[in-house]
Amino acid sequence: MAVGVEAQLVHSSELEKYAKENYGKKWKDAAKNLSMELSLDKDGSLTYVQVIPCPGKTKEQLYILLSYWFTKTFCSSKEVIQLSEKEAGVIIGKGFVEDVAYHEGGVNMYRVHLIPVIKVDIKDEKVRVTYTISTYEVDIHSGAGIVGELVDAPIGFVSTRWAIDDCFPFTPFDKHPKTSAKAFVMANAYSNVIMDRIEEAVRGEVMRNDDNW
Repeated sequence: MAVGVEAQLVHSSELEKYAKENYGKKWKDAAKNLSMELSLDKDGSLTYVQVIPCPGKTKEQLYILLSYWFTKTFCSSKEVIQLSEKEAGVIIGKGFVEDVAYHEGGVNMYRVHLIPVIKVDIKDEKVRVTYTISTYEVDIHSGAGIVGELVDAPIGFVSTRWAIDDCFPFTPFDKHPKTSAKAFVMANAYSNVIMDRIEEAVRGEVMRNDDNW
């Protein structure tokens, strides 16, 4: 299920293409279908766990491979490595995907971003990947929506977070269900992309060089 993007960054445009190809172009329908297969954890977060077999590779070898991948991938001010402990066999990174969904039809404009946390636990011959999104980060540009511009509404800005269990498809009371639906679908798409990238990393593909140097 790999998507054709560079290891260092997942752009929302490529992610959207991947989501449409795999889940369909109707965001609300796609979100409903995905919600039948998934449930929020006890904290109201989206959490995915996958164990990847790595036969023949030691804990130390896997740590080096994954450290290299995390360093290449989480290298901006908003995509950072939060913890890297060789002895414990744990690496934690915080990702960032800008503008996965937006709404501009009303008085305000809403821009939705993903801030996933990716934790990798490493043992001999296997790694466990835990991917978690607890909230959507939302920039609200008051007065910048289509209606707001028409009525010359006051302009303002605030950054906030939407709890996922307060958003569609997990509640019928969401005021922006299509926007939340797209954010949910994109979050799922990103989880698949990250899992594929980590599988590539532990196979050593991101570090494959010519030995005759």
